Amino acid sequence: MGNWAEEELGGANLGDARLNRRLVRLATRFAEQPTASIPNACGDWAETMAAYRFFDQASEKKRSLSWQAILQPHIDCSLARMAQHPVVLCIQDTTELNFNGQAIEGLGPLSYEAQRGMYLHPTYAVTPQREPLGVMNAWMWAREPKGPDGTRPGLSESRRWIEGYEQVAQTAARMPNTRLVYVADREADMVGLMQRAQALGTPADWLIRARHNRCLPQGGKLWAAVLAEEPLGEIEFVLQSRQGQPERTVRQEVRVKATTIPAADGQLIPVTCLIATEIAPPLGCKAVEWRLLTNREVVDLEAAVQLIDGYRCRWEIEILFHVLKNGCRVEALQLGSMPKLELALAVYLVVSWRLARLIRLGRIHPDWSAELFFSKTEWVGAYILNRKKPPAKPPTVREVVRLIARLGGFLARKGDGEPGAKSLWLGFQALRHFVRGVEIARKHGYAF
Repeated sequence: MGNWAEEELGGANLGDARLNRRLVRLATRFAEQPTASIPNACGDWAETMAAYRFFDQASEKKRSLSWQAILQPHIDCSLARMAQHPVVLCIQDTTELNFNGQAIEGLGPLSYEAQRGMYLHPTYAVTPQREPLGVMNAWMWAREPKGPDGTRPGLSESRRWIEGYEQVAQTAARMPNTRLVYVADREADMVGLMQRAQALGTPADWLIRARHNRCLPQGGKLWAAVLAEEPLGEIEFVLQSRQGQPERTVRQEVRVKATTIPAADGQLIPVTCLIATEIAPPLGCKAVEWRLLTNREVVDLEAAVQLIDGYRCRWEIEILFHVLKNGCRVEALQLGSMPKLELALAVYLVVSWRLARLIRLGRIHPDWSAELFFSKTEWVGAYILNRKKPPAKPPTVREVVRLIARLGGFLARKGDGEPGAKSLWLGFQALRHFVRGVEIARKHGYAF
């Protein structure tokens, strides 16, 4: 588990070689025990104090170390992975981190004014096959309290979406052989973003879930105009179980219309609106309907399906947030100030990507060799802890991922499908204890 951290963060330039090494060590420890507190993940007093000294470097009295410097080597690796693919989805979203009740300097209100916390807004690169390639960029901030008039001072948060597209567009200019697609949920449905994309020459495509039923220049409303079109055809897919709803098959009818929408300055923005409406949903289930906006032309059902599949990949950033908040338990971090907290979040963001990536690779590339991602001690340990004889040759990544997940409670029955995030991060902790035991034994001269 240590090799990945060296490859991903070894290129850091934090101004001191000792800090560079400590960053790699912290990422390794946090990945080995993602649900543990910092002291428990570090394992002993000396390691724990070294971790806290690392986060103290955010102080102005030290070297004012920034979270951007910590994340940069991972961003560089993410961009290198992106350049190897013909199409990459750049998914952007915001999550709030609730630190209510903790004495952390610099936090601000959340959705409810009395809550205390901060916001994280990353851009997550994913292939159309849902392989997570890494974090491209991120923003972290705390809101200012509302004034007496009920307005909130500071920069408009909607600006993050436009800045996000601008950064994706800049990246697209450096990747002529990779088509980048900016993907976002309803909050990004802003004419200002579409205007900015048009002004830049649309170097990156955009695909946004529609929030506003806009008036059309020729009269009428956008959604009614799309629904008046003849269907391109029907699609069918399996909707995974979530929030108490069982897995089910969804059949949708797809309609598309190319049109223009007006901007405040009178400019007309060309868009394609796609609406996919579920046919005969089961009793008691809410119909699945998507209204999507894009700059791309949709000439047939195949092109429409590509857009729908691309938007469905947006769920990957929700998995990233799930691992970050519930797997790594970042909302339980107890650090004295927001700058220190940001350093820790940058490390945990990379750790969360690593765990989310392993989950997907076991499904997307099940036949890849496990030694691409695990040391021999790790994959052999996964077999031994499951009371299975290790094979003579390295197994596949899917086999090892499933074995690790079994250590975290995954039953691996015939109808269980593939393991999820929780069983994998719990399994990693069990495997970590085995690996550390072997390392200590070897250090004292015992051969394994």
